[in-house]
Amino acid sequence: MIKPIKKHLFIKEFLLAFLMVCVSVNATCQEKAGSGTDSNSKTEKQDKKKKNKKYKLPNIDLSHWSVTTPELNAKGGATSVQPPAILKYATDERLKKYMYNDSTDGSLVFYAYPSEATTANTKYSRSELREQMVSGDNKTNWTFAQGAYMKGKLAMDEVSKDKNGKYHKVIIMQIHGVLTDEQRDLIGQKDNNAPPILKIYWDNGKIRVKTKVLKNLSTPNEGLLFEEAWGDDEGFDFEQVVGFEKFTLEVKVSAGKMVVVLNNNEFKVYENIHMRKWGILENYFKAGNYFQSRDEGAFARVKYYELEVKH
Repeated sequence: MIKPIKKHLFIKEFLLAFLMVCVSVNATCQEKAGSGTDSNSKTEKQDKKKKNKKYKLPNIDLSHWSVTTPELNAKGGATSVQPPAILKYATDERLKKYMYNDSTDGSLVFYAYPSEATTANTKYSRSELREQMVSGDNKTNWTFAQGAYMKGKLAMDEVSKDKNGKYHKVIIMQIHGVLTDEQRDLIGQKDNNAPPILKIYWDNGKIRVKTKVLKNLSTPNEGLLFEEAWGDDEGFDFEQVVGFEKFTLEVKVSAGKMVVVLNNNEFKVYENIHMRKWGILENYFKAGNYFQSRDEGAFARVKYYELEVKH
């Protein structure tokens, strides 16, 4: 038989032990509850990141570019949209079909097909950007002596094939010549158009470069202003096949020199008398989708992820 004093101690110890168990269980429950809250918070953050990853925008500032599309304007020519209107391309009815975001991969898509909306001296249509050193103004351009640099990250998204099963060609970058008003008047030309000194093609999965060469090296300066003074070179093909994958193109221009770089791996350097003679003309960059086919049902979509110009 337990003595009264020992019985009292036994009950006291039992109650203390019971209280400690309760405290321990409660702490564990709170810890688990807290752990669950942290886990839910992490899951919410992960879900938010996933959602953000689904919607991307291209890294392209359009404030110094105009765009020409295959859409006929009221005068029967190709539609051209200047800054600042081009900045609202996502909601502009003139542009939504030809220039739009693909938010799944952060690209700006240029869509073109054969149409009657062509520009001067060409039979092909385009969805293509035109550089403007001064926003909204085509009169301010640059010379080789002043220097210029353009870099783009892009990809051919889709393009049709000709009757022989070969993909249609697309010009994806250009350096276009332009006459000053004084030069235009000097040779009696009706507009300021001059030939492109550089055309970069996506050609059946490879990158092809073409430039202009002077037909007669003794042509006087005034004669250099005529388009007829210049012919096409034989062209150059980079070795790498880019296909439908992303690739990077760089164009670097300085006095008497032009360099084209593919993926920071292959280089084509033009440094010759033709480049030096070309220095008499002003220039501007172009980038996008200048589609090189009139085949019925033909089309191309070119994606630009990044585009920058420096002077």
